[in-house]
Amino acid sequence: MKTIITIGRQFGSNGHIIGQKVADHFGVKCYDKELIAKVASNSGFCQEMIEQHDERPTSSFLYNLVMDTYSFGYNSSSYVDMPISQKVFLAQFDTIKKLADEGPAVFIGRCADNALSDRNDVINLFIFADEKYRVHEIMHRYPDIKTEQKAIDFMNKKDRQRQSYYNYYTSKKWGRADTYDACLNTSLLGIDGTVKLICQMVEDFETGSKA
Repeated sequence: MKTIITIGRQFGSNGHIIGQKVADHFGVKCYDKELIAKVASNSGFCQEMIEQHDERPTSSFLYNLVMDTYSFGYNSSSYVDMPISQKVFLAQFDTIKKLADEGPAVFIGRCADNALSDRNDVINLFIFADEKYRVHEIMHRYPDIKTEQKAIDFMNKKDRQRQSYYNYYTSKKWGRADTYDACLNTSLLGIDGTVKLICQMVEDFETGSKA
């Protein structure tokens, strides 16, 4: 595989498992929580600090100022005065770009599609699923969530966090079809069916049969 894949995902849609299986199929790295350790080693921030701000939105700062700081360098006065959440985002953004330069990989969440928007070897995907499917997966994954309503509340909270984070740091809309190259429904295809479809998409993309 020569392609980089980014995966946005609804909570409970098994986006992480699908991304890992695709990475395993092609023999490449999958970066989800693993990205935190990479950001820590590259930036000097401790892992606990990065985890605290991982895919969590803020509302006190402008996206354009953050990206201007990235463009003009971290020595600018705006970076010095920047809240820690924005510094963590920039460190993450920078790490994603560096890892992509090292070779093909699968990136889960964290605005990776936006970080790699200047490349032409990237397929951007969004994984979603029906509420019933996601509730079942969440209750199976988290034994302390014992009712469907609690699963729904947790699911909605996590999705709101991801949506707010993505919409805040990019100029696109999380989960909207025109933001991605394809949106895939896990509850329709199942995990293995979704993985198979993604692998076929990558192979077609690399052989130039992309329409």
